[in-house]
Amino acid sequence: MGRKTEGVMNALLHARVLRRWTRAARKAGAAELQVLRVQRQQARELSARLNELIYLADGRLAMPRIGSKAFARPAGTLWSWRPQLWRGPLPQKGMTAVAARTTLGDEVTLFHDCKVSELTLRQLRNTREEDLAPFGLRLDVFRFDGSFLSLALDMPPEAVEGMTRRQILRVSAVLEIEKPLEIFARLNINHGPNTEQMVQELPRNRGEAIVEFDLAYCDLNEKRIEKAWLDLIFEGPEMNQITLRDVTVCRYPRAEL
Repeated sequence: MGRKTEGVMNALLHARVLRRWTRAARKAGAAELQVLRVQRQQARELSARLNELIYLADGRLAMPRIGSKAFARPAGTLWSWRPQLWRGPLPQKGMTAVAARTTLGDEVTLFHDCKVSELTLRQLRNTREEDLAPFGLRLDVFRFDGSFLSLALDMPPEAVEGMTRRQILRVSAVLEIEKPLEIFARLNINHGPNTEQMVQELPRNRGEAIVEFDLAYCDLNEKRIEKAWLDLIFEGPEMNQITLRDVTVCRYPRAEL
């Protein structure tokens, strides 16, 4: 049976069942008690299954669609990106005692210099109404004997195509932090033998944190730009839980002065 034929049959069956219960409801006031008792039991069993379906469907349909690239962009945006970790499921959902230089998918790498790793990572499904990214990343830090902890995000080649000093690169992160923590975003742009770096601290307010890198303030050789990457640096992360619900990057023209 073809999919179209099956769809027509299901629609006809649904219409028939709906007509049956519509008639039963209209006649309930005058129906014999024995008949009404049977219909009430059948209706309760059907209602339980329908409520279960509605509950699960509401939950799934409220989640951001897997693979979604939807997020707010400034007017005139030339390029935008949400790393794959926040778009789709990873083969390995969680890790404990995470080693230095652990890769998460093809674009994200965790760096630290702990002698004994007491770090755990877990990719989670975003389910909040305000979430736009399908997935998030949760980092639990217990005892921390290292001097640095960071996530490196390798931007795709399209990130630097047409990049000039007359543009702004904006980074947005949706954060949940168990206790106050300093987080810095460092933009790295490789051009020829040199790497230009710009650092900004992410605002500490709960929710979306946005920083903008004005490329006019860096010594950038536009003709030799090769690649770019972003570091998210966590200062003093010991005994903390950090949840990155979303990370997005976009590039757009700066206003001419």
